[in-house]
Amino acid sequence: MNALSLSPQGLDLLKSIETLALKPYDDQSGNVIHQWLPGATIGYGHLISEAQWPLYADGLNVAGAEALFKSDLAPFEQAVNRLVTRTLTQYKFDALVILMFNIGIGAFSSSSVLKLVNDPATPTPYADLEEAWKAWDKSQGKFNQGLANRRAAEWNLYSKGIYQRW
Repeated sequence: MNALSLSPQGLDLLKSIETLALKPYDDQSGNVIHQWLPGATIGYGHLISEAQWPLYADGLNVAGAEALFKSDLAPFEQAVNRLVTRTLTQYKFDALVILMFNIGIGAFSSSSVLKLVNDPATPTPYADLEEAWKAWDKSQGKFNQGLANRRAAEWNLYSKGIYQRW
């Protein structure tokens, strides 16, 4: 199976979902921050570790955000190529990368979504892949409309090949 990478349409969709932030912000509130805290984010959804804070405390430029995004994206593309055992269309691959970019490689690798993508007959707590996918709609254990919207857009891409933000 040939390794896939995110298509230009997938890249544009992910960028439109993540949006560009040149100043660090709190991922939970969306507020610009001036000191590190868990959830500190910059660029296109890059979580800033406490050790990285000095690099990004004053922000970054567009070129820096693009370079950071490119380096952030590669492990997610590699993980989908490694973890998914079925042949994927480009749009299904793109949808899985976009989902994983948000939930993380660890969460995805143990998810019902991955199990059902690889084998739709696998027993899970969900009726089907769509239900398993859309179950990732919580932040800190609480329903989050933004995540529900994101999951619906990702599902439309995975199931219908529609590259469209909500």
